Amino acid sequence: MQTRRLGRHGPEVSALGLGCMGLTSSYGTPPDRGEMISLVRAAAERGVTFFDTAEVYGPFINEELVGEALAPVRDSVVIATKFGFRIGPGGGVDSRPEHIREVAEASLKRLGTEAIDLLYQHRVDPEVPIEDVAGTVRDLIAEGKVRHFGLSEAGTRTIRRAHAVQPVAALQSEYSLWTREPEAEILPTLEELGIGFVPFSPLGRGFLTGKIDETTAFDAADFRNGLPRFTAEARRANRALVELLADVGARRGATPAQVALAWLLARKPWIVPIPGTTKLSRLEENLAAADFDLTPDELRGLEDAAARIPVEGSRYPEAMERMAGR
Repeated sequence: MQTRRLGRHGPEVSALGLGCMGLTSSYGTPPDRGEMISLVRAAAERGVTFFDTAEVYGPFINEELVGEALAPVRDSVVIATKFGFRIGPGGGVDSRPEHIREVAEASLKRLGTEAIDLLYQHRVDPEVPIEDVAGTVRDLIAEGKVRHFGLSEAGTRTIRRAHAVQPVAALQSEYSLWTREPEAEILPTLEELGIGFVPFSPLGRGFLTGKIDETTAFDAADFRNGLPRFTAEARRANRALVELLADVGARRGATPAQVALAWLLARKPWIVPIPGTTKLSRLEENLAAADFDLTPDELRGLEDAAARIPVEGSRYPEAMERMAGR
């Protein structure tokens, strides 16, 4: 597995990481825990050194699973986790300094580690100045409990303010051929400041694999049931983008997922996508994308064609959309 450095201030990690949310939550009935531990270990055996979790996934049980799975190889992997939500009655965001410390201490215990390699603010908290957030993580770094600071779904102004207090190693936000908003302002800002970029949902929550169409029925507990982009009408309209990926892949002996990931990897050398899966076959398919290079002509053709295909449906319901990009 090739490696990449997350910007000027971040760790060196495998070119593709593993997003672990779906191992315990969000995509329907969680798979067998033992099988998911085996999957995480299979990823490590195949060269993956970057694993993404969060306290809210589950909640809590995802960190426990990831910590147990990676215990035998802890010194050779990078584990990212997140703070920033109030878990329990009422919910909402919470990045008060005292809450950040509480979450960090609890995450350390669940992960079974002495230090969190990369600690993200999961979503921006409009009630807490980002300087206070960055300062708290700076203190945790000084205490040896955290190694690197990250942000998720933050806007350029927030990124700059945080970076002035504590260098930001990476920004994690949604980015793929059907979610290209980061290209306008986010990517130029990250390049200027030397910050790495970690695209989550690089396969469009499974849609860009080509395995989902308007007839696909999701588990009742699958959060995609509530996403505007996953209505039957939107899925039908958005198939044009999948067909584009399939056409490119057919000429090169690659799957739509591999083309989608190869496109992301070609964008910048400091971009590290974190596709998630619960299946070994899909893991191996995704990882093969790290060795699949699109030609300059293929990249230009793919981008030009994708730009002419309108994407139907927003990423999230309106209330969740408002939490992104501050």
